Amino acid sequence: MDHIAVRTKKLSKSYTQGLYALDDISIQVDHGKVLVVMGPSGSGKSTLIRTFNGLEPFDEGEVNVLGIQIDSTYDERKIRKIRKRVGMVFQQFNLFPHLSILENITLAPIQVQKRRPIEAEEHAMHLLSQMGIATHSSKYPSQLSGGEQQRVAIARALALKPELLLFDEPTSALDPERVNEVLDVMRRLAKQGMTMVVVTHEVAFAKEVADQVLFMDAGKVIETSTPDLFFSNAQHERSRRFLNQIEKK
Repeated sequence: MDHIAVRTKKLSKSYTQGLYALDDISIQVDHGKVLVVMGPSGSGKSTLIRTFNGLEPFDEGEVNVLGIQIDSTYDERKIRKIRKRVGMVFQQFNLFPHLSILENITLAPIQVQKRRPIEAEEHAMHLLSQMGIATHSSKYPSQLSGGEQQRVAIARALALKPELLLFDEPTSALDPERVNEVLDVMRRLAKQGMTMVVVTHEVAFAKEVADQVLFMDAGKVIETSTPDLFFSNAQHERSRRFLNQIEKK
């Protein structure tokens, strides 16, 4: 179990009777690996990764994250433990508009992890330097481009020194020319060995960075394979149709 970062067992969630957002999902993500989750809109991708840090409750099954097991009873104490060790980057950057960039990044380390402000600020500036936006530390989110805001959001997630990073379509709200700014940061994190679960439609990124690609449709895992196999010779007809649609865009 020590090598497993995330494991789900028969995970299910339904919104209305007979309509499953997640349908009997059992998957595993090992430490230091990158899992890319793909699928059409409404397939359950975001719902799945939001169960990993307790943002989405579920009806049946189990989720084990970094050795902490949760079930449908939604144990708040366990959820808090997980959130201290798992970072998440959302589609919409979710930065606090009234706080400076530096304040956005240091808020959780100071409030949640009780780190000394000077230590939290030094680490935040180090992260902003890595993101190439250290000169923006005193600005506010509205003064930054979308790509810059998303890099701040990644720095904020990293500020808690997480063991696992979740990305929920991190580039889908960006202008096309800003997408690579964010993907470059994610590529760097993958090379550094960060364990990542990434919901995305960025095929080139998935081919380059993913250790595994998981394809979902209608709440089910349709196919899981290496990127080489998935993109060159997908086994399932539904997967092939999805890839054909992406290639046409």
